[in-house]
This record gives sequence, structure tokens and C-alpha cells, in this order.
Amino acid sequence: MNRYLSSVITILVAIIISFFLIRMMPGDFIHLRATEIQLQQSISYKVALQMAKAQYNYDPDVPLYKQFGNYIVNLCRGNLGHSLLFRIPVTRVIVKALPWTLFLCSISLFLSFSVGCSFGLVTAYRRREGWLEPISSLFSVVSQSIPDFILALILILIFAVNLRWFPFRGAYDMDTVPGFNLAFIAGVMYHAILPVSAYLLSTLGAWTLTMKASAMTVLSEDYINVARAKGLKERRILFKYVGRNAVMPLVPGLAVSFATMLSSSLFIENLFSYPGIGYFFGYSIGNRDFTLLQGILLISIVVVVLSNHIADWIHALIDPRVERH
Repeated sequence: MNRYLSSVITILVAIIISFFLIRMMPGDFIHLRATEIQLQQSISYKVALQMAKAQYNYDPDVPLYKQFGNYIVNLCRGNLGHSLLFRIPVTRVIVKALPWTLFLCSISLFLSFSVGCSFGLVTAYRRREGWLEPISSLFSVVSQSIPDFILALILILIFAVNLRWFPFRGAYDMDTVPGFNLAFIAGVMYHAILPVSAYLLSTLGAWTLTMKASAMTVLSEDYINVARAKGLKERRILFKYVGRNAVMPLVPGLAVSFATMLSSSLFIENLFSYPGIGYFFGYSIGNRDFTLLQGILLISIVVVVLSNHIADWIHALIDPRVERH
């Protein structure tokens, strides 16, 4: 119960902080729009400002405490407001964008975790082989040293611009009809290869090093020597005894890694023009769409909190020593 209470408090504090921090940002959508109207229609700025306020039904000059009160009331009703930029409800933008981000991050996290843990496990188990250890260490260091958006740019330049093997814009082919059909699914997977690769290469090294360290700790335990003395097959010892026990401490880190990927979506999705949360987050920052920006922040915080609970549940599922709540 305390865990759920702390999650609710975390969300409430994040709502309050994000609301006031967003409004402390320089620039304002209405004032930017009023400047555009002034230049287009050659009228005074005061008249243009009134037109902008009426056009978008938003007055930035209303005191912050009144804006915050209205926001909380609407939030309790499940209303995140209307996007000033797109002139549609924020929930509609999020409902369309969130599945794309979850799709990219989930596949990337699954691949990086499974491949990284497997590679780290094999490296630790065969650490006496001279060639595998330096290759693993070098790859892990390089992988963690290069930011994911730099890797994304490198992938775009090599495989999209020069070789032209993969597309680098959008989530699917524009000439396909969205739906549960083979052409659309194939197009979605094809367009996701480069973004997923950028996430994968930037996180694979961390999982490899962490799993290798955990596996080497397990290999020093007495029950591993007992299993070998009993004549058990090496494959069984590797996966049932070493792998299962070494991976348990890594499971809670899934939530942290997912939150990192979610924050990185701002750069990755904008580079690939991928229509996810990160793309619209960057778009709302550039255009000072505070309503959309606030809604995306709220949903992102909720997703991160939920991912923490899911990681705890998975940890309790694979480790009977952990108490389930």
C-alpha cells in the first residue's frame, strides 16, 4: 500500500512542478501568434493580441493560481485540455502518438535486455577464453559512450542516405492503408528497424556489463561447484543455475531503462520523424503549445510509474524470495 501511495504522491508532485515550470518558459503561444497576426494584417499588437486570445480561447494573462485551479478541475474530469497548435483535444493527440512510442521502446528494451543478458552471461561463463572478454568490454564501453541520437545520425547517414536500405522518415509507407493487413505491418516493421537499432546499440553495452558482473558473482557460489560435481550438463548449469540467478538483480533496472528510452524519444523520434510522444513533445516545445506539452509530460510520468510496478511484479514472479504486493 505504501508503494502505491508513494506513486500517487509522485504523480501529484510532478503535476504541480511541471505546471509551473512550463509556464516559466520564455515565449508564449498566444503572444507568438499575435505577432504573426500583427505582421500579416498590419494592425496594432494590442488588437492582434485580443484576436489571438479569442481565436484560441486562451488568455495567458490570467493569474497562475486560477489557471492551475482550472487545470486541476479539468484533470479530475479526465480533460487534458485542447492543443493550441492542432486545435484538437490533447487526449486525441496522445492516443494516436503513445502506441508508436510504446511500440519502439518495448521492442528495443526487449531486444537489448535479452541480447545483452545473453551476451554477458556467455562472456562470464567463458571468461577464460582470451578473445571473448576484450571484445565484450570494448563493445560495451563504446556502446555506452556514444549517445543514442549520435548513433541514430550515423545509422541514417550509412543505411538510409548512402546505402538507401532503409527509410528514415515516418512510421509506415504513405501508400499503404493502415490496419491489420500484411502490407501495413511489414511497412511498420521496416520503418522501425533504424530507430530500434539506435536504441538497441546505445543500451546493449550496459546490459552486457551488468549481466557479466552478476553472472561472475553467481559463478563463485558453492552450489555451482556442487552442480558440476554432480555431473550436470554445462548447458543446464549455464541457463538454469547461473542465468536465472544472475538475471534477477537486473529486472528492477528495466523500469529505469524504459524511462531512459522514453526520455530519449524526443531526439530519436524527431530525427526519424516518427509520430510518437517524443515527436509531438519536441513540436510542442518549439511552438510553445503548453497544453499539449503538459499533457504529454503527465502521461509520460504515469507510464514510467506504471513501468516501475510492472518491473517489480516481474521481479517477484521470477524470484520467489521477493514478496508480492
